[in-house]
Amino acid sequence: MAKQHSDSLQVNSEVGRLRRLLVHSPDSGLGKVVPSKAQDWLFEDIVHLETIRKKEYDFYTKILLYFLDPGKIKGQLKKVDSEKNKRSFYKPDNASFFKSEKVVELQWLLSDILANHEIKLKLVASVCAIESCSYDAMQELLGLSPAQLAKTFISGTLKDDKMLFAPIPNFIFTRDIGIVINNYILLNKPAKKARTREALLAKYIFFNHPLFESFRDNIIELPNTYHHFLLPKDGDDKKVTLEGGDVMVVSKDHLLIGVSERTSWEAAHQAVNLLFEKNIVKKITVIKIPKKRDYMHIDTVFTQVKRNVWVMLGNFSKKAMKHEDADAVQRILDGGKKEDKLKIIQFRKKDLDNPEYFDNLEDLLKDISENDLGSKEKIKFIYSGNNEFPFDAREQWTDSCNLLALKEGVVLGYDRNDKTVEAFKENGFDVIHAHELIEKLENGSIDAEKLKDTLILMPSAELSRARGGFHCMSMPLLRDELE
Repeated sequence: MAKQHSDSLQVNSEVGRLRRLLVHSPDSGLGKVVPSKAQDWLFEDIVHLETIRKKEYDFYTKILLYFLDPGKIKGQLKKVDSEKNKRSFYKPDNASFFKSEKVVELQWLLSDILANHEIKLKLVASVCAIESCSYDAMQELLGLSPAQLAKTFISGTLKDDKMLFAPIPNFIFTRDIGIVINNYILLNKPAKKARTREALLAKYIFFNHPLFESFRDNIIELPNTYHHFLLPKDGDDKKVTLEGGDVMVVSKDHLLIGVSERTSWEAAHQAVNLLFEKNIVKKITVIKIPKKRDYMHIDTVFTQVKRNVWVMLGNFSKKAMKHEDADAVQRILDGGKKEDKLKIIQFRKKDLDNPEYFDNLEDLLKDISENDLGSKEKIKFIYSGNNEFPFDAREQWTDSCNLLALKEGVVLGYDRNDKTVEAFKENGFDVIHAHELIEKLENGSIDAEKLKDTLILMPSAELSRARGGFHCMSMPLLRDELE
């Protein structure tokens, strides 16, 4: 049996058995994204809220509960999904909400801390300052109950559907608000203004909710460098911006930090020094990927499936980095595009002056599997779109590489990435659709504890258009240690 910590906060791998995580169920703010504001709010398109809720995200909630907290769902499926219940089981502000201590809802935590009058005053003042609210609006917010205020902070909307400020539709991507590294929490510093309120709410939750009380001294915030305020816009690399999708804990001693569209070089610099100073890890690899909307974070181009299996975009493979399919002229021209280059630098705390460099992702991930995780099996790479153009790029865009491991070898992904599904099958994985798995978990014909080497396909017609997979939609708080 894998070793399980009794602590409420402990993550030292990407694939250890998941025991507790933070999520946020799609709220009404998602249904208020309009075309003219979509890109400002970091959406490429508008989505249909009811489809996301009832036909897609609800499956995610059910599967998480069956794996992490089956007592909340098993034997109650018909009651939970009956029309007369009007989804009350899934609504954080409803008395019938599932309130799991394993599948932890952010809105529920926010509501809890808002019951404290002092915190309520501070958060109302802070949000109103960020959103330039009127004095009357501030008074209106102070008059709300904790549950209604939490809902308004997130959706921007009062009970009568009056909007006070913009929604924060990206709050469903809980990975980005912070990351648990062993038993520390590294808070994010969002790159985009649309996520400022998310970061504020998350900070208040982590510092004030009883769930994190014994870990308050283990919460890390990266400071801004003083001189970036004086730099012109083209000095933005000196600004400290970091999001959780660019941080991966691959072993208790080894952390990956991405430098991307959302995470700056300066953030990586500050994080490396601070995490080494606090002796949290011994090795940190910085992975610079092209600043493209297609990629966004490192977890959009690779995630781990098993200690010896990774899913990744073939653009960053050894073959692609060497331009093996290109002629001489193309190799030379492509080699000159610095902004499109991958850069991988590995620092060790004991020898900072002598970093190691990797030319491609495959070599780095192989090194992690063999040397950090002690894998004796052949290292396998499953490629987005089965490494076939144009399916590789199309399916990476719909998060074929952004998978969440419930346990080693059992991962959640979208059902629309057909070629990637083929690649999983070719590598010996079973594939099952969410609705079929839920039915079998309910009737007992499948035991969640015994399931292995399985890709669970989640419905995704609308959810995938929000540009984030299940790795993005989860912030693990507790995983078992790998053996």
